[in-house]
Amino acid sequence: MRTSSKPCADWGTDLMDKIRIKWKIFAFLLGFCALLLLILWLLQTVFLSDMYKFIRKIEMEKAIQLVEENINSPELKNVLFELELTKEIVVRPTHNFAPPALRAPDRPGRKPPEAITKVHEFGLADDSKISLTFYAIITPVDATVSTLQMQLIIITGIMVLLATLLAIIISKRISKPIEQINKSAKALAMGNYETEFHGKGYLEIKELSDTLNTAATELSKAERLRRELIANISHDLRTPLAFIYSYAEMMHDFPNEVTPEQSQIIMDETKRLTSLVNDMLDISLLEAGVSKLNKTNYNLTESLKKTINRMNELVKNEGYKLDFEYSKDIYIFADEVKITQVFYNLLLNAITHSGDDKTVMVRQSIKENSVRIEVIDHGEGIKQSDLPYIWERYYKVDKKHKRPIMGTGLGLSIVKKVIEMHDGKYGVESEEGKGSVFWFEIELE
Repeated sequence: MRTSSKPCADWGTDLMDKIRIKWKIFAFLLGFCALLLLILWLLQTVFLSDMYKFIRKIEMEKAIQLVEENINSPELKNVLFELELTKEIVVRPTHNFAPPALRAPDRPGRKPPEAITKVHEFGLADDSKISLTFYAIITPVDATVSTLQMQLIIITGIMVLLATLLAIIISKRISKPIEQINKSAKALAMGNYETEFHGKGYLEIKELSDTLNTAATELSKAERLRRELIANISHDLRTPLAFIYSYAEMMHDFPNEVTPEQSQIIMDETKRLTSLVNDMLDISLLEAGVSKLNKTNYNLTESLKKTINRMNELVKNEGYKLDFEYSKDIYIFADEVKITQVFYNLLLNAITHSGDDKTVMVRQSIKENSVRIEVIDHGEGIKQSDLPYIWERYYKVDKKHKRPIMGTGLGLSIVKKVIEMHDGKYGVESEEGKGSVFWFEIELE
């Protein structure tokens, strides 16, 4: 016969995981109430006689101490009378003390009364000694036990009823917000990112609710931006593919009428597709942490100058002009390929958004122990509300798709990842209608 290899402890854990929280709280509260009642029953019934004896012994010690304090006082007789009247402790001189006869049990099986006897010697004012015997009867507590048992039965019934009601109320109050959060979380898991969490009543529940609301908001934003990215990339892919197909079809139908311009359009659109695919691959590798840095000590200024010269050649026919402002050559320890990619992407972004001015300024400066590179355009600028999000992979300031002069629109995300890998800083300063300044800083070593 096959037997399950799963330990019993795991079965118990699985069973507990299937019990709703309100029933767990209910069971814990009832268990706590039952434990209190058990302790109360034991103290008031089983251990009552022992507790009574213990208390009588303590009273006897206190009586001896009280007599010792008043042994030479004229109030001694009143003290002894008070002890006998209130505590039922008889004090007599030892030489003529005779214990009183104890009453015999009134029915078979009942224990006879017990007594405590103690002899203590006291010193008097005239340096003589006197011996006193302290005697106390431990009264049978059967009747007391019966009375307490009846009271405990009534108290137990009341406590069980109240504890049950209290457990139900508390378990519902605690579990209800958790159940509501759980229900909303299931809706969120199903893709309903408009779900709101309304946990109240407890600090932890409120904090959990706020955290989940933040998560829902971010998931909703990510889903919206993901759709926008797919739409944008689809547009970027569709346009060059349409050009390539159209001109290829024309060349196929009219092979004798092929012009260099038509071939150039096919090559340009193929480059655009290649750029898009490469950028998507780069950002994926950077986000996955697969891409590594290959740092070397190189002339940053010379590298920037070469990139600007190449870019000027590419865009001069479109009327764009790139200027470079610097005071001296700067050397840094960094990955030259990736820093060049960062700079190239910032240039493409500036050219795309430079507006009618078509002028882009690049400025190199030293700031404390870092080199700062600024790429300045005089285009339409960016809204202040959009500035915190422009570095995100899916974010697009212009909701109407705008095809860049070149590039893919993923450049700023690549800038962010590469600069973070270099432990550098990056940012943007922009004003609507006046242009933008994108910058990054790399520490000098």
